[in-house]
Amino acid sequence: MDIARYSIEKPVNTWMIVIMALLGGLWGLTTVGRLEDPAFTIKQAQVITSYPGATAAEVENEVTENLETAIQQMPQLDLITSVSEPGLSRISVEIKPTYDGTELPQVWDELRRKVNDEVRNLPAGVGTPLVYDDFGDVYGLFYAFTADGYTNRDIRETVKRIRRELLTVTGVGKVEVAGEPEDVIYLNVDQDKMAGLGISMSDIIGVLDAENRIQTNGSGISGQKRIRLMTASAFDDFRGIQDLVIGRPGSTAMIRLSDIATLELGEPERPNRLIRHDGHEAVTIGVSQIDGTNIVEVGERVIDKLAEIEAQLPVGMQIHPIYEQNLVVDESVNGFILNLGASVVIVIGVLALFMGWRAAIVVGTVLLLTVMATVLFMRIFAIEMERISLGALIIAMGMLVDNAIVVAEGMMINMQRGQKAIDAASKVVAQTMWPLLGATVIGIMAFSGIGLSPDATGEFLFSLFAVIGISLLLSWVFAITVTPLFGKYFFKTATGNLEDHDPYKGILYALYRGFLIGSLHARLLTVVALVGVTVACVMAFGNVKQAFFPDSNTPIFYVHYWAPQGTDIRATEADLKEMEKIVLGDERVQTVTTFAGGGATRFMLTYAPEDANPAYGHMIIRTKSRDTIDMLALELREQFAERFPDAQIITKRLVFGPGGGAKIEARFSGPDANVLKRLGDEAQAIFSLPDNRLADVNTDWRQRELVVRPIFDEDRARISGVTREELSVALQFATEGVRVGSYRDVDDSIPIVARKLGQDGISVNESVSDSLVWSSSQRRYVPVEQVVREFIMEPQDPLIHRRDRVRTLTVKAETTAGETASAALARVRPQIEAITLPPGYALEWGGEYESTNDAQASLGAQLPLGFLVMLIISILLFGSVRQPLIIWLMVPMSINGVAIALLATDTPFGFMSLLGFLSLSGMLIKNAIVLLEEIDLLIREGREKYTAIVEACVSRMRPVMLAAITTILGMAPLLSDAFFRGMAVTIMGGLAFATVLTLIAAPVLYALFFRVRPPKKNREPKDTARAAPGNAAPAPAE
Repeated sequence: MDIARYSIEKPVNTWMIVIMALLGGLWGLTTVGRLEDPAFTIKQAQVITSYPGATAAEVENEVTENLETAIQQMPQLDLITSVSEPGLSRISVEIKPTYDGTELPQVWDELRRKVNDEVRNLPAGVGTPLVYDDFGDVYGLFYAFTADGYTNRDIRETVKRIRRELLTVTGVGKVEVAGEPEDVIYLNVDQDKMAGLGISMSDIIGVLDAENRIQTNGSGISGQKRIRLMTASAFDDFRGIQDLVIGRPGSTAMIRLSDIATLELGEPERPNRLIRHDGHEAVTIGVSQIDGTNIVEVGERVIDKLAEIEAQLPVGMQIHPIYEQNLVVDESVNGFILNLGASVVIVIGVLALFMGWRAAIVVGTVLLLTVMATVLFMRIFAIEMERISLGALIIAMGMLVDNAIVVAEGMMINMQRGQKAIDAASKVVAQTMWPLLGATVIGIMAFSGIGLSPDATGEFLFSLFAVIGISLLLSWVFAITVTPLFGKYFFKTATGNLEDHDPYKGILYALYRGFLIGSLHARLLTVVALVGVTVACVMAFGNVKQAFFPDSNTPIFYVHYWAPQGTDIRATEADLKEMEKIVLGDERVQTVTTFAGGGATRFMLTYAPEDANPAYGHMIIRTKSRDTIDMLALELREQFAERFPDAQIITKRLVFGPGGGAKIEARFSGPDANVLKRLGDEAQAIFSLPDNRLADVNTDWRQRELVVRPIFDEDRARISGVTREELSVALQFATEGVRVGSYRDVDDSIPIVARKLGQDGISVNESVSDSLVWSSSQRRYVPVEQVVREFIMEPQDPLIHRRDRVRTLTVKAETTAGETASAALARVRPQIEAITLPPGYALEWGGEYESTNDAQASLGAQLPLGFLVMLIISILLFGSVRQPLIIWLMVPMSINGVAIALLATDTPFGFMSLLGFLSLSGMLIKNAIVLLEEIDLLIREGREKYTAIVEACVSRMRPVMLAAITTILGMAPLLSDAFFRGMAVTIMGGLAFATVLTLIAAPVLYALFFRVRPPKKNREPKDTARAAPGNAAPAPAE
């Protein structure tokens, strides 16, 4: 079917396609979902189980072990890690990357079933395990609420109201609140009075429970109506608690609570999280969107709603943004549209220079149509506009014009030879249609390894493959339909004496022809030179820095603060307050939010919050500019190290893409905690050597904690009638207090805690040693030393980490001074591996090394398939083996330009550079196919082989050069983007070299493979000067 002739003869149909693409693109642009990162599910859940009073080792053996055994039966399981700490088991379950977001709810249901089935095997006293499956939710709109001078109750009420209001906003999924201040009602009980009156703790608990519970009272009939009876709660105000009357069994004596205790409203001894924002106490509010909504619109609605709420708040209550994803997205999408515009302008400008303004308008229009139509299909297939799909559009940018350039160039040349537009278009499209389609599909298949890899990286980068596939196929469709029609409107048919008219007589053509003929005469020398350069570049490639994903554009960095394990959360907060003052005193800092006792809510996809730990503090620091972060972080670390010598302080940049944790991790696994500690200490010593240039060396088991253990005297306790449980109640009463009930305050339940009235100046040790223990069998108090032989102090492991059910200790370190993780690892790896491991112990490497290996392994599994399809297509196109062999021999040579460009710009070769390298191979193959097709075509038309090679190369020079120059310059705007820089450098450098390869190496290799020899000197000029190819059908460059 003659598509070109049809599109020119039936212009209405072609114009309909054009208008549909334009209008559809506009509709797509306004309605397509917008995100920051691709919608990527974090396939992790946590199973959290409390076991009050148990040591870490008891939790591990009695709770964690049982639950892990049950969970391990799940076929979907990829990795199971756990932390057992005193009184709490926390198991992280990671699902295999081949399960996508839609299957996760079923997987979590199965996890719940496995955990619930195991509950009956857990010991008494263990709480119900909680499966926390929204662990991976991202709250992209993150705010701090401050209210200086207001009561905790006011703050809680206001935050509840804000949360309620936010949940009514269209598109909001969840609202997570953290750091709400809590209240506790303390009964400070005089123990001597209690003992004198013979009142036990259970008497107090009984009264409080009965008096504050909602009672059911029945109802009675009066006439025809049924009337309910209702007894009110004993107290309208918490102060009413002290008026409660406690009776003694077997006597008429009645005592008010106020006779033996005073009442005070205070804060809990051990709060979960303490949050501050810019030096004020704060509560954080995280807002997540419903899947598939446009974060920019949802964000705007949330900001409007917050402004409306803030206007009604009393003076002193404020809402501050910490991170607003919609602004980041809006900026990146607008920045992209600018880059896209810049790319289009650059491409059109280059075309106008080399082919004239007419061709520039034709090709530019096709480029615009392709981009618009791609956006339309993105909207139809629900591919959001985010960092990856935008990048794909820009990568595709240079490739999109190829097909149009080939058709437009061929049409122009044919029309300069005097053909009518319709014949010129028909001829060129018929010649190049299938080679172009084959080359386009090969270009798409180069990305298939990434987009279709079944793991997290594949999910993260699927949109890249999809968008490139859609846009390249569309560019082929528009090249063979729209280009001929627009060519007819703009191109002119040459008239007059056409015999003397040679379209290839320009100075560039003459230079290239001379160079090409020289290379063909010295074929072996040319090939040896190319191979030599390639070998040199492959060796030089070893010096290129390696990295995984680059640092983010957002001007935020983190500080992680670790006090010695066992530090109280209030002490951690006190240190953080001092650090906050130092940070806020620096003019480069815009805002700072600090968290004591755990990490923040997950406000961006690549942020991994730290688990709750009172000795841990975290700061999120936003600077005024991204460029000051490295220097500022270094200075802060020096200042903090001086002020807090026994704490460990780590600063971290925000990173794009999957991957968290330290840059370098050595994991030791085995059964005995002491041996693991010893191995960990050895590894830490090696990491800390000055020659190894590593910073922030630490282990995840942390330091051992001191615990005080009373030695229970069985015999004397039996005589006194005291049980271990009664002893523990007495000790709890003498220290942080015993929870005796709760007070219902509207929808809050405030705990009531009875504790020993503390005399001033008495230490905890004295308070504990002179406490009294209630003996329920004798109904009297017994001094504690009567049942406790002695109190001894001993160290214990507070955190026991396991990985895949084996105790595992991880030693972590960060690199310094811009060094990449792979270089640092190469230096320390032999030293660590020289440590002798006892039998039953193993060492493995984690960190960036592991994540890079995983990503490349999954790519490696998919790439062969993609390359196989590319190989098959290239063989099918030519119907022989020699031409595809020539093309594939040139692919490894494209590393030359990449190595030179990366070394010259000092850019690390990361994951995005790998993508660039893949797209480069597709572009190179595409150019080579079109060039070799042209040589074969001329030979079929009866040209002499040598003449055919020279003429075909000369006729293909302009399209190949143009496609390369447009792509290289089209990439230029990306150099300023931290995320895409590596890819842009790779493609720009590699393509510049690949173009030379196509124009020199391809004809030389062709001459060698087909044994074409240059003719004798006297014949040569006459043949090659003959008007170049009669049927130039130009070809793309990439």
